[in-house]
Amino acid sequence: MTDQLLPQPPPDVPAPGPGEHAVRSRRKMRWLIGIGILAIAFCLVPFFKMIAEQLMKARQTHAISSLRQIGLALFQFESDYGKFPDGVTASEIKRKTGSALTLSDRTSNDVFVQTLVAGVSPSELPFDSFSDSTRDPDGDWSSDATALQHGETGFAFIPGLSPKDNPAFPIVFGPVIPGTKTVDAKSFGGKAVVLKLDNSVTSLPIDSSGKIIYDGMDLLDPRQPFWHGKAPDVKWPK
Repeated sequence: MTDQLLPQPPPDVPAPGPGEHAVRSRRKMRWLIGIGILAIAFCLVPFFKMIAEQLMKARQTHAISSLRQIGLALFQFESDYGKFPDGVTASEIKRKTGSALTLSDRTSNDVFVQTLVAGVSPSELPFDSFSDSTRDPDGDWSSDATALQHGETGFAFIPGLSPKDNPAFPIVFGPVIPGTKTVDAKSFGGKAVVLKLDNSVTSLPIDSSGKIIYDGMDLLDPRQPFWHGKAPDVKWPK
C-alpha cells in the first residue's frame, strides 16, 4: 500500500540536482573558507618572517663564536711557529709532526688544516661558518681526501699579516660560498662576520654586488688603509 502511494523512480533516472539556494550556499561557504585561509596566511607572514630572522641571527651568532675560536688557534699557531700559517709553516709542520697530509696554503681550507696538524685546533668544528652554502664538518681530517673537504668551511683567510700590525686589520671573514670568491649575502641577512687581528669579531654589511663594506668601500679594496695600496692575497675556501 505504501509503495503504491510513494512510487519509486526507475533505477536509471538520475537523482535531482541541488536547488539554486543550495548551490548559492555552497559557493558562499567556499568563498568564506577561502577568505579565512587567506586571512590566516596573512596573519602568519610576520610570524614566519620573525622565525626566519631569528634563525639568521642564530647562525650569525654561531659563526661569530667559530671565528673567535679560529682566532685563538691562529694566535697560538703564531706563538709556536713565529707567523701565521703559510707555505713556509706547512713544510715546518711536516718536519716537526711527520704528518702524512699534503700541507699547503693554497686555500683557506689548507691553511686551517695546518692548525689541526699543529695541534692548536681541537677539531674541524670551529671552521663551520654556519651558512646556507656550507655543510657541517664531519670531524675526519685523517687524510688529504677528508681534511676540511670542499664545503666544510666558508671562511676566507688573509695571509701575510702579523700580530704587530694594526689590530683593526681583518684576517678571516665569511661566509663565502665554497669554491668561489663570492660572499654569501643571504645566510646572515646581508651581513658578513670578520675576525680582526685583536681577536675581536665585527659584523659588516654586504652590498648588492656581494662586497663586504667597511668605511664606505669594499673591505678588500687596496685603498683601505690597512692594505697600503696593494690588494690582499686572499685564500678563499675550496
